[in-house]
Amino acid sequence: MLLPDLIRLTTSSFLAYRMRSFLTGLGIAIGITAVILLTSIGEGLHQFVLAEFSQFGTNLIGIQPGKTQTQGGNVGIFGSSRPLSLDDAESLRRLPYIEYVSPSVQGNAELRANGKTRRSTIYGVGHEMPQALRIYVRTGSFLPEEDPNQARAMVVLGAKVRQELFGDSNPLGSYLRVGGQRYRVIGVMEPKGQILGFDLDDSVYIPAARAMELFNRPGLMEIHVTYLPDVALARVEAGIRSVLTARHGREDYTLISQQQSLEVLGSVLDVITFAVGALGGISLLVGGVGILTIMTMAVTERTAEIGLLRALGAREKQILVLFLGEAILLSALGGLAGLALGIAIAQGLHWLFPALPVHTPWLFAVLAEISAVSIGLAAGVMPALRAARLDPVEALRTS
Repeated sequence: MLLPDLIRLTTSSFLAYRMRSFLTGLGIAIGITAVILLTSIGEGLHQFVLAEFSQFGTNLIGIQPGKTQTQGGNVGIFGSSRPLSLDDAESLRRLPYIEYVSPSVQGNAELRANGKTRRSTIYGVGHEMPQALRIYVRTGSFLPEEDPNQARAMVVLGAKVRQELFGDSNPLGSYLRVGGQRYRVIGVMEPKGQILGFDLDDSVYIPAARAMELFNRPGLMEIHVTYLPDVALARVEAGIRSVLTARHGREDYTLISQQQSLEVLGSVLDVITFAVGALGGISLLVGGVGILTIMTMAVTERTAEIGLLRALGAREKQILVLFLGEAILLSALGGLAGLALGIAIAQGLHWLFPALPVHTPWLFAVLAEISAVSIGLAAGVMPALRAARLDPVEALRTS
């Protein structure tokens, strides 16, 4: 049997049984559509969350008071943690591989200016906060470098606060009351939007010492440290521990590196993406069962045709290839239709709901099509073997 004849015989069954072929391919198409749609949403969420976290860079370490470690027994007074202080933050600047250090205190207070009142988030920070967290000033300047314990009453506005309280007028040099205290506006931050639910535009920045006084806090909530990218994380953490442990007498603080957080988060999101893809894969298995059923019926219906082919000299291997080719062609065409439909639905959802992150990697699309062809091949093996092993004489008697 020549190759053109084999191709003609393989495709002829689609023309002879159009509706059956359509319904069989539809089962695979629905399965591929489900896989592509779910993995597109999962991968979109994956990239969105990682992008949100990585906005602050990967060479960032957060230092928080208290040791997040479970210990047995009641250690009494020795179990209390010493607050992180501004002097702790200043001591870290002496490490040679540290780039920027920014103390941090966060709270909520009422803002008043031009007869308007607004309640917003207050961040008490250091003068290197823009460089440490990659959040920059649009107009004016950020908090000046000065004695952190004797900081002047200066404030930098978020973009939304500036618009709500000052409108289109220039706020630089104006005065703003933060929690009843009078601050001079020296800058306005670039619009940043929301990051993981926190609206950075609806906030103001004041010196950390004044924030601790405003919120009556004994110490800092966190110290952000950035280090040189070419320095190993373990070395940086060891240096930070040596400085802070010497000052506190013990390790009563916790280091949280952005690099490790992103690695853990990426692993979790990979598992979620795989899980939702596997759920869609169940539909592929259903489509495979459909191919198995249809191909088994096709062997029964075409027994006489198989007998005639064998009588004309077709070998078992050629009959096997003929039926496997039909199964693969059905699944491949159904897979391509499912790819087109899945990508179209995913992009349509993103168009209707712009806030929904959707991303379809080409690797997922290729793997989905390969999976469809593989399932078609696996489902067609048994019927194809049965067709190839039919006795030619017995097959001809059924005509």
